[in-house]
Amino acid sequence: MAEVVVVGAGFCGLSAAAALRDAGVGVVVLEARDRVGGRVEARRNGLGEAVDTGGQFICDDMPEVMALARRHGKSLVTTNFDGDYVAQPAMTRRDAERAYSGSAALRELMNRMSPDDSRLAGLSVADWLDAENEPAEVKAAFRAMIEGLWCLDIASLPIWYLIDNDRRITNEVGELQYSLAETLHSLAGDLAWDLGDRVRLATPVTRIERGPHGVRVATERGTIAADAVLVAVPPAMAARIDYAPALPPALASALRAWRSGAVIKVLIRYGHAFWRDGGRSGMVMWREPSGLFAFDLSRDAEHAQLAFFIGGPLAVEWGRLGDAALRAEVKARLSAALGPQAGDVLDMTIRDWTDDRWSGGGYSDLVVDMHARDAEAVLRAGAPPLFFASSELSPSFPGYVEGAIVAGREAAARIVAALGG
Repeated sequence: MAEVVVVGAGFCGLSAAAALRDAGVGVVVLEARDRVGGRVEARRNGLGEAVDTGGQFICDDMPEVMALARRHGKSLVTTNFDGDYVAQPAMTRRDAERAYSGSAALRELMNRMSPDDSRLAGLSVADWLDAENEPAEVKAAFRAMIEGLWCLDIASLPIWYLIDNDRRITNEVGELQYSLAETLHSLAGDLAWDLGDRVRLATPVTRIERGPHGVRVATERGTIAADAVLVAVPPAMAARIDYAPALPPALASALRAWRSGAVIKVLIRYGHAFWRDGGRSGMVMWREPSGLFAFDLSRDAEHAQLAFFIGGPLAVEWGRLGDAALRAEVKARLSAALGPQAGDVLDMTIRDWTDDRWSGGGYSDLVVDMHARDAEAVLRAGAPPLFFASSELSPSFPGYVEGAIVAGREAAARIVAALGG
């Protein structure tokens, strides 16, 4: 019998398990995939190089993940943003500056409002944007920014939720500041290695039974009894687990309030960083179609690479194209922005996170119920001995690895207190 079962071996579950172990609590981590990391993963591209195909970026303002990277001897790679960016559809530099500075000002205006403002009740981000007296180019740039960051149609996002979510992302330096030469996924592997045989892979949890003397966690490999269970997966995935007895109505409703984002991540390797020859940074920002973004992700001069992200409704649409058509679309968009050399690729690695089997999508889940203002608080409270944690519930950096670490450790502290530790 384990004292605590942790469901999910992403950074949240692994961090919670490490904290429980350090508190002297017996713990077992059950992971449905055959790897750890959750929405952070690495694969070999066609050139045999290990590349992060999921979450990847960290910055100096994320203290917990930066400390872990230093502790495990990781090498930071600084993302290159030197040079001019390219706006798509093409526009003059002056008009582009107006559009993108205007969209940033709109975001600041949004965040100066209180999420508790009664005037925002029932309003989506799209509703709020429609009411703003701004040029079409500014609104298009704002929509592209929001759908690229949160990977959902702004018509489905409550404005109060986006304000509350955005206020917890407090970095002053860009969140794309660094990646790890060894891959961010390797850091998840280090955490799992430290936990040893407490981590069990390829063990999907199908049912959680709560009783007067603890819990029983059913998997495809058998059942584990424990004093408590921590469900450390995204809320939309947690909602798919069978609970017995049925969850309290408020808790069940809180789980149903979320939807996973939709994103496709593409990594394109080139012989050299041709975009730098003309003084360009490699960054391309699209106003139309909404949800596209590209930038220089070269590890060094020998590994020229662009990252190309497709987020929100466009990711769902392009995900249906098929592999060949999707690759052609990516090449065409980059060639139109950066010139024909963008079509001369050495390798293109595509990871479609839309409707991923074990995470639901990416980068994170978001509340889409316009009236579910207490969804996060209800999930944090859980129904002991049943607890919930995920990056989405973090008081800082929700949706990021930093947030996952913080949320996991905070959940572990709640469990230790509940167990009388």
